[in-house]
Amino acid sequence: MASVSLSEAEKVYIVHGVQEDLRVDGRGCEDYRCVEVETDVVSNTSGSARVKLGHTDILVGVKAEMGTPKLEKPDEGYLEFFVDCSANATPEFEGRGGDDLGTEIANTLYRIFNNKSSVDLKSLCISPREHCWILYVDVLLLECDGNLFDTICIAVKAALFNTRIPRVRVLEDEEGSKDIELSDDPYDCIRLSVENVPCIVTLCKIGYRHVVDATLQEEACSLASLLVSVTSTGVVTCMRKVGKGSLDPESIFEMMETGKRVGKVLHASLQSVLHKEESLGPKRQKVGFLG
Repeated sequence: MASVSLSEAEKVYIVHGVQEDLRVDGRGCEDYRCVEVETDVVSNTSGSARVKLGHTDILVGVKAEMGTPKLEKPDEGYLEFFVDCSANATPEFEGRGGDDLGTEIANTLYRIFNNKSSVDLKSLCISPREHCWILYVDVLLLECDGNLFDTICIAVKAALFNTRIPRVRVLEDEEGSKDIELSDDPYDCIRLSVENVPCIVTLCKIGYRHVVDATLQEEACSLASLLVSVTSTGVVTCMRKVGKGSLDPESIFEMMETGKRVGKVLHASLQSVLHKEESLGPKRQKVGFLG
């Protein structure tokens, strides 16, 4: 994980500010920084999104490819996650550091999506036991400025919202052999419902209080954080504690309640932005990947 080194005086300043619900950048404990979301930024993908939160910059591309359903789930498609921590994001990602973090993030994403309600995987099945769509979700960390998990989840949800999968017809001849026909009409496609896709809200314990959307400096003052995966209705789907410090049961309960409250607002804002951007159609001005 990217980190910064602070002097004791700087840490005391940050901790005392958090106790008073006033952070260094003027936010309250439950306030996010400005989030920039742009979809459809990579041309050769089925869906893509770029999200900037502070200086944390994430690019996600989704590619739909045909494959064979898993034996244990013959009537479902599935998602595969790959996370690349660019060494340009922070020197700490060079060598094994970036690989280990990439694996940790990918495993967290698998946990979030490993339930029937997040994405309708049955809609990705073409013919049971034979053909299904596999969604390869590639996450690239371009820059790191704290609060990685939240930013990645926002970007993954936005990219899945933007994903368009070609419509398929299965044709069977008299001998029973099946032929698959892909629609070449770009508008004849399947869209995924992302209504139930959760987002992570990371709550950093600083002193006696906790904050959302911590900066790198605030993360340096926190010994323990709680990652809470929350749906748009405020349902917690999974939790994970990170950091060397411990959390008492009362703190965990308070952090969960904050996560639910903040998560619902985050989802509502994201959905609003995605629908607004899509409603602009071809007229919308694209900043693009190199903007």
